[in-house]
Amino acid sequence: MTDKPTVALLGTGIMGAAMGRNLLKAGLTVRAWNRTRAKAEPLAADGAQVTDTPAEAVEGADVVLTMLYDGATALEVVREAADVLRPGVVWAQSTTAGLDQIPELAAFAREHGLVFYDAPVLGTRQPAEDGQLTVLAAGPEQGRETVAPVFDAIGARTLWTGDDGSSAAATRLKLVANSWVLAVTAAAGEVVALAQALDVDPHGFFDLIAGGPLDMGYLRAKAQLILDGGMTPPSFAVDTAGKDARLIVAAGASHGVRLDVAEAAAERFARAAAQGHADEDMAAAYFASFDK
Repeated sequence: MTDKPTVALLGTGIMGAAMGRNLLKAGLTVRAWNRTRAKAEPLAADGAQVTDTPAEAVEGADVVLTMLYDGATALEVVREAADVLRPGVVWAQSTTAGLDQIPELAAFAREHGLVFYDAPVLGTRQPAEDGQLTVLAAGPEQGRETVAPVFDAIGARTLWTGDDGSSAAATRLKLVANSWVLAVTAAAGEVVALAQALDVDPHGFFDLIAGGPLDMGYLRAKAQLILDGGMTPPSFAVDTAGKDARLIVAAGASHGVRLDVAEAAAERFARAAAQGHADEDMAAAYFASFDK
């Protein structure tokens, strides 16, 4: 293997496609697969080889990078390529998965002699497109030289949380971080909806908190997205945000913690999705404030 590994990218949605482009910009060879091939095809113009099956993408690759809907999907897809997985291949699992799913993924990796890295990323569409994600990673020291060019291409920094991917150390930190992100997103929608209902100019609220400890760039960005009606293309979709919220609630429950805010956020995302906003930006949880 050269210092620029061949990467099998499995999953080319909002995040995966952006990550793939940055891998190509860094000079890495990329074989891209997506269940809906049309979502992977645009990467061909950037130099990726688009494949029809996960096995075609994985065969001969040095690193398998999964960026799929959830842990169960990641395991299902990698199993489709099991016959061509070589011992020693690195599996960087960047899908946001549940705490109970990481040990299953790590067990599959062990069975096939793969070097497993629990490696979710923090960031949405724009950071992904700019190669400015934060990679949260847990995995063995031996093998990091292979995966480092991948993490360096997609992220501004890699935060190592441990040397055992099966411990889910990186995923645990990701769920904690996402609990805050989703809480702020839900609150942004509620504060705009309440201001409008009370005939208060939302910008008056932002003037009120400007420069103080309650001010926050992310809150302003999501609120402005709502006010501008700019829900598409999404930075992070309502449906995926709801999935993550449910994973957070389950993680808390499994450790004896009740997360009322995360549970309420999950319900808001579910209502917004049911109203037809599943594929819009997660700021569209705003619409769950209304019955219609």
